[in-house]
This record gives sequence, C-alpha cells and structure tokens, in this order.
Amino acid sequence: MKSLLKNAREQKGLKTRELAQLAGIDQALISKFESGTRKPTKDQVTKLAQLLEIDYETLMVAWLKEKILYEIGDDEFALKALLLVEQEIQKNKKEIDSAILSSNQIILDEIEILKNQLQSFNHFELRQISKTLELEFIFNSILLNGNSLTLEETKSVINDGITISEKSMEEHLEAINFHETLNYIKDLAQKKIALSEKELLSIHNLIFKGIKIENTGKYKNDPLILREMNLLINWYETHKNNLHPLILASEIHLRIIDINPFENGNLQIAYIIMNWILIQNNYIFTSSETDKTSINDYFSILEEYKIQNDKSIFINYILKIEKENLTRAIQLVRK
Repeated sequence: MKSLLKNAREQKGLKTRELAQLAGIDQALISKFESGTRKPTKDQVTKLAQLLEIDYETLMVAWLKEKILYEIGDDEFALKALLLVEQEIQKNKKEIDSAILSSNQIILDEIEILKNQLQSFNHFELRQISKTLELEFIFNSILLNGNSLTLEETKSVINDGITISEKSMEEHLEAINFHETLNYIKDLAQKKIALSEKELLSIHNLIFKGIKIENTGKYKNDPLILREMNLLINWYETHKNNLHPLILASEIHLRIIDINPFENGNLQIAYIIMNWILIQNNYIFTSSETDKTSINDYFSILEEYKIQNDKSIFINYILKIEKENLTRAIQLVRK
C-alpha cells in the first residue's frame, strides 16, 4: 500500500505537505503511511483514494491485506485461519440474503397468488390493464426528473400526439422518449435478453434522445465508474437465477443509485432497469400512485436507505408497491 500512496502522490506532483493540507491529515502521518511505519484508518484510506485518484477497491484490498498480515504475521496456523475466515464471510452473506427472503416470505407468497390470479385473465383484459399501468409507469418515470406534465397531458402527448401549451419541448420529448424506452424494454423482456452494458447504455440513449445529446448513452468519464458497472453486471449474472426476482430487481436499483454512473438520469435508469427485470419475470410495473406524495415517499425511502445503509428498507417498499399494484390491476378488470 505504501508504494500505491507514494507513486500516486508523485504522479500528481504533490509534496507530502500539500497532500496533508488537502486531506486534513498531519504531514508526519502521510510520511509514515508512505514508509510503511504507520497504517491509515479506513476513513483516511477513503480520503486518500479520492484525492490521489487511486482505485478505491485496489487501495482498500491493499489496506485490508496489510491489516490482516499485521495481526496474524507468519503464524503456522495463519493459512488455515484465513480459509475459515473466508468460509465464515461467505456464510454470513448467505445468512443475510436468506434473512431478507425469510422476513418477506409472507408478502412474497401473497404477491405470487395475486400474480397467478392476474395471469388467469384473458388477453383482452390483460391488454386493458397494461395500457393503464404503462401510462402510469411513463408518467412516474418523467416525474422523477421533475417533468411538469400531468397524467392526462402525458396521455395526450403519447397517444394523440398533442402539444401542450406552456410546456417545454424538452418535457414533451421526455414523455415520448420514455414511451419508446418502455416498448424497448418490453421487447427485451419478451426475448429474455439479459442485462448487459450494451443494453444499459442503449436505454440511457433512448431516454435522452434529442435532449442532452453530449451525455447520452455514456458513463461518466471515470475509470472507477466503468469498473463498478462491470462488477454490477457480473453481480447480476451471478445472482439472476438464485435471488427472487423482486429482491434482485430492488438490489439492482440500489446498486445503480450508489454507483451513480451517468451525468444525468441515474434515478430514471435505476427505476427502468428494476422494472425491466420485473416484467421479464412476469411481474408488473412497480409504479407508485401518480401523485407528488407518492414520489416524495419514494425519495424518502431512498434517503432512509442511505442513512441506515439497510437495503431491506427499500426492498420492503418495493414489495409493498408491487402487491398494491397487483391488487389494483385485478380490481381494474372487475370494475
């Protein structure tokens, strides 16, 4: 780790004194970090990774490696202990995922019953439900970005090609783009195409077609973002067949938000990808009710998740919305 820190500092043309001032860390400590006579704290590692533009994961792994080596050294039982630690970490992760599934099993079972009931309807009935839910999905998607079109105005723009006076061209384009994006993810779902970087960037490009031309279909210019998104795709491939689709979709949403890969539209991308995974697994859109209060609830849940660092908060919210929407969809047919 000491080499990583020193080389990165020198490449940026910084003296230890200058780095100390930027990081708010004593200059003597910086020198000791680089000589290996002192180990930084986790917070200091995070700060130094940002300032020196070192890959965070690379620096953290180096820090943890040295921390472990310092504790166990060359003890004759070190390798056996490390093997047990690896097994314990894997076991704990599985227990956390299992606990989330177990704690939500009742509502998951209720959702499954409602989903099967909905799928028993005929094609005409399902088509009528889809029209309503798809319009709400588009409306909620553009509302996340502060679009001022009402639900009825959104319907008129999409279905009738009407231009709403006093509304900007960008707001009209956004509604039209989301309609096209919806058709695109429906086609992907029907063809059982899995999440990939290519499709993710294509979806982002569709959302902002003709609006933010410079930033469409591109990640931020940051090597760390590219690495994190590659890890996200790998995580999805690993878990797509062993996680419940609703939990998988919710976690993908949170991971995209945490990475924040695009200059614009991260919330909307997370929202769309989540729903793509759901409809691919025969669930319906998790659009909340079409009003500002529901959108505010969505933002509040995300904020609570970030503060508490507890993904179950958001997963519970999505399960609740999915159940409510399935119930409402069934009621639409019975009216």
